[in-house]
Amino acid sequence: MKEPSYGNGAFIASDDARPLRILAEYLQPLFRFRQADIHDTVAFFGSSRIGAEGPMRRYYDEARELARRLTEWSNTLPGKQRFVVCSGGGGGIMEAANRGAADAGGRTIGLNIGLPREQKPNAFITPGLSFEFRYFFMRKLWFSHLARALVVFPGGFGTMDELWEMLTLTQTRKLDRDIPIVLYGSRYWNEIIDFRAMIRHGVIDEADVALFSFADDPDAALNILKARLPTHEEATTPAFAKSRTPANG
Repeated sequence: MKEPSYGNGAFIASDDARPLRILAEYLQPLFRFRQADIHDTVAFFGSSRIGAEGPMRRYYDEARELARRLTEWSNTLPGKQRFVVCSGGGGGIMEAANRGAADAGGRTIGLNIGLPREQKPNAFITPGLSFEFRYFFMRKLWFSHLARALVVFPGGFGTMDELWEMLTLTQTRKLDRDIPIVLYGSRYWNEIIDFRAMIRHGVIDEADVALFSFADDPDAALNILKARLPTHEEATTPAFAKSRTPANG
């Protein structure tokens, strides 16, 4: 009996089948989010190297606290659970965010990525809502597709990649929704990125720094989110962000 192509592991792993793997990383999460009745998310970004111990452990504790309080507030909204906490699924700040949501009894999502140094899903992701991606761009698509807000804690290259992706989508108005971006830890961000210098050199406009807000404690971050998240909108499943079509397109 001949093996069908879709059951041929060697073929699926081949270069010729790359489009199938990419499509699977779109369709399988879509199927699971529909099954789980996930409407929209708040994405937490931050370093996998910031743990519950160490010199930057305050950020772990505060990410956990913010995710817990956000989830508790979300659970008071009418209808199905809104604004599900979503992280990159690994350790550090990602673990703290998933852990805080779990502390509040909420569901929480992990969008993990296969890396040479294996990144294992943390133990606090809701069963059935842990995903493993091969392609960074498909993983980032799912962050942006469902996100209604971002909270970005201190992080390295991966965090910067995710932050700049979302800032670019927001600046260029490629998405049809307002996505609040909260940079958590103003001292870190203003030391690492000199936004004012970018304005002086003419590579961004003064208005571009209004695309994000700073917060230095869970109270301030939660207040920004509660003020800007669209609780009045009727949730659809999933509530995808749509690409904005140019007026002359």
